[in-house]
Amino acid sequence: MTLFKTVGTELRGKDFLSLNDFTPEELTFLLDSAVELKDLQKNGEPHHFLRGKILAMIFDKKSTRTRVSFEAGIYQLGGQGFYLSGSDLQLGRGETIEDTAKVMARYVEGIMIRTFSHQAVEELAKAAKIPVINGLTDLLHPCQVLADLMTIREYKNRLKGIKVAYVGDGNNMAHSLIHGCTKMNMEIRVATPLGYEPAAEFVEAAASNLGNVILTQDVYEAVNGVDVLYTDVWASMGQEEEQVERRKAFEAYQINSKLLAAAKKDAIVMHCLPAHRGEEITAEVIDGPQSVVFDQAENRLHAQKAIMAAVM
Repeated sequence: MTLFKTVGTELRGKDFLSLNDFTPEELTFLLDSAVELKDLQKNGEPHHFLRGKILAMIFDKKSTRTRVSFEAGIYQLGGQGFYLSGSDLQLGRGETIEDTAKVMARYVEGIMIRTFSHQAVEELAKAAKIPVINGLTDLLHPCQVLADLMTIREYKNRLKGIKVAYVGDGNNMAHSLIHGCTKMNMEIRVATPLGYEPAAEFVEAAASNLGNVILTQDVYEAVNGVDVLYTDVWASMGQEEEQVERRKAFEAYQINSKLLAAAKKDAIVMHCLPAHRGEEITAEVIDGPQSVVFDQAENRLHAQKAIMAAVM
């Protein structure tokens, strides 16, 4: 793989916790690597850059796409991955994160963790002497957004100047989209109901990046003339008890054909999945010709392979 032969060593050993920890050049390298890995996979060419390496996959939050894409990805790279649920670890019986990290680092070459607390992931990364990849926390979802950027670039042939409207909850997806879009000199407009805005710290952190962030409660202001419409579920994992309250708060924040018509004619529609048709997005739109959600889901595999190959 030509990219890794030339400049791929610069990220070796680095944690992948937040897109804001990476320069635009580093993110571009990961995106280029993902494209090359995708081509190799599609052409049936072996690309065992992680032969003999082992990835520990810790899941406090269940997932379809994260588990399958990481497990398939490490295997396609020539390595192996194994699944650990929260109940499989001694953390639940009082062992410290630091001790767990130090022991794991003596067994495996990388850790992917999908959990609730972002602070726990940071503590794990600080103590481990091997790369830690954030598969999702309540605050951030960087692997998803790297795949999203890859998908946008595939359809629009560029990232710079692209306008993205995110409609819905100001959650971990909104936070990582703010990081990713502003790093790559894009405009991200986030439309949320009052009280559901993204955390101010993520908007403030993006101020030093090249792109622009616009916060609004007006969905039509957000989507007017944009290249990309993006949404997520109204109630994330762990918020099930808020489902009724959230459905009422977000009822005007649905991506439907009327809202899509306010975007550019060639706008694409994105969703990180799983989707609740009839809530945050209509079946007509997510299953329609402008939807790229399944290409987006596939690109999780290729983007995460690029991350693993680079840092491991």
